[in-house]
Amino acid sequence: MLQKQVVFSAILAASLTVPVLAQGEEAEANTAFLREQGLEHSKVMDHLSWICDVYGPRLTGSDNLRRAQDWAIKTFNEWGLSNAHLEEWGPFGRGWQLEGFNMEVVGQNAWPVHAWPKAWSPSTAGAVEAEVVYVAEMNADDLRALDLNGKIVMIQTPREVSEPFVPPAKRHDSDSLLALADGVRTNRQRGQQAQQGRFRQGFARQGQMLSIIYEKKPLAILDRGSKGDYGTIFVSAASTPPPPQTEQEASEAGAGGRRGGRGRGRRGPRAWSPDVKGVVPQFTLAVEHYNRLERMLAKRVPVRMSLELKARFSDDDPMERNVIAEIPGTDPEIGDEVVMLGAHFDSWHSGTGATDNGAGSATMMEAIRLINEMVKKTGKGPRRTIRIALWSGEEQGLLGSRAYVNQHFGASGEPTASHEKISAYYNLDNGTGRIRGVYLQGNDACAPIFREWLQPFHDLDASTITYGNTGGTDHQAFDGVGIPGFQFIQDAVAYSTQTHHSNMDNWDHAVASDLQQASTIIAAFVWNTAQRNEKLPRKPLPDPGSQRRR
Repeated sequence: MLQKQVVFSAILAASLTVPVLAQGEEAEANTAFLREQGLEHSKVMDHLSWICDVYGPRLTGSDNLRRAQDWAIKTFNEWGLSNAHLEEWGPFGRGWQLEGFNMEVVGQNAWPVHAWPKAWSPSTAGAVEAEVVYVAEMNADDLRALDLNGKIVMIQTPREVSEPFVPPAKRHDSDSLLALADGVRTNRQRGQQAQQGRFRQGFARQGQMLSIIYEKKPLAILDRGSKGDYGTIFVSAASTPPPPQTEQEASEAGAGGRRGGRGRGRRGPRAWSPDVKGVVPQFTLAVEHYNRLERMLAKRVPVRMSLELKARFSDDDPMERNVIAEIPGTDPEIGDEVVMLGAHFDSWHSGTGATDNGAGSATMMEAIRLINEMVKKTGKGPRRTIRIALWSGEEQGLLGSRAYVNQHFGASGEPTASHEKISAYYNLDNGTGRIRGVYLQGNDACAPIFREWLQPFHDLDASTITYGNTGGTDHQAFDGVGIPGFQFIQDAVAYSTQTHHSNMDNWDHAVASDLQQASTIIAAFVWNTAQRNEKLPRKPLPDPGSQRRR
């Protein structure tokens, strides 16, 4: 009898081992296919060229973004994805498109000024000419006493420029990756926190200045940005007239001086708001040109400038849209569950939005293309539905992704029925850099799962798991309502130093091999998530109202 039981157990073990081995072999074959197609036959740079060269820049609300969204839908349909559509959210506000711009110093020693208008700045009345005035070091009382009507106003102090002896592009090394894995705050992170504190102080003072300047009806406002040199200009949206001060704030500000009372830094409506009135044209100058203007004025040399800005607002449709498409799940039991991947499709307006975030969008498009090609080759669809999203409104505060999450999965602490139907969301939005690992966002239970999934890509330098969080992009919309949402660790390259929100954010600064690596790894992560028996582990649901904007 015992001998028969032993034989039976051996047969049972063998019968269970065969499917496991088969599954392992299938997983290895799928990984091999994704690596071959993603690294040797990639189309990611062609996707990026369409996104940037043909349809860039893609400011939220602009015609360019609409055209890019239509192209994405057309492309997804050509690939054979299902349910490709635009999903509306909003209202957002006014669209804005830059149509032309020129700025120059006029007079005996005329010279062209390198600058970019801030988004949602209104047009000038053709080419206009005016005196340039420097007010950055004035206190509130002196500023109030000045006549700025019809003048071009410089509101920031000069910024010292140093030569780039340290390369602007960097990759993670073993020390920085170890610090991430250990959860150690690096010197760079400490420096960023200190810089943010200084920025908030400067922003508060600048807000007080703008409140006074707006009352005096200048022709234009100039600044030089907090970073950038050699013609690189970092630029975003125009500032709007601050709301009227309360009596207490006016009384405190009346004391004068640099501090100016607690009312300093109050923010008006957003520049894209349909209700905003009285916005002054605003421009960020190349620091070298801004500094030159200040030095001339310090020598009491009068400076006059000519400028012309042509911008077109569109008010006919205040709604915005996200691009959605999917590969349907095939498992009868879990096919209605979803795995999502995505990136924001919108950009700022001075470059073509390559590293922020055409690179992320092109990578996610390539990842789902690779999965779809694998499905065609094997004839086996994913168990769960795989859904891609290309968001709009990210640069204005994660607006598109937050609206989608709120509609489909609920608000913080108030989940919908679909909340339990999503396994995970994967995001890419830190430039062109290759993937080095994953931020867990405090979801410790995913660590062993992700370590296993990274194993086949150690030779591609992707192996780090950090328990820490990262912010500032669309995975936060999911993480904030208790859905596993992840951003990948990426090499910085020259993202913060050269391209992020700058006029140099163009296709030429995307690294093809990095994006090929990233799309391959993300395709594998998404596929593995779709094939698991269980959804990814979750953190506890946040308390209602705990989700914050970045």
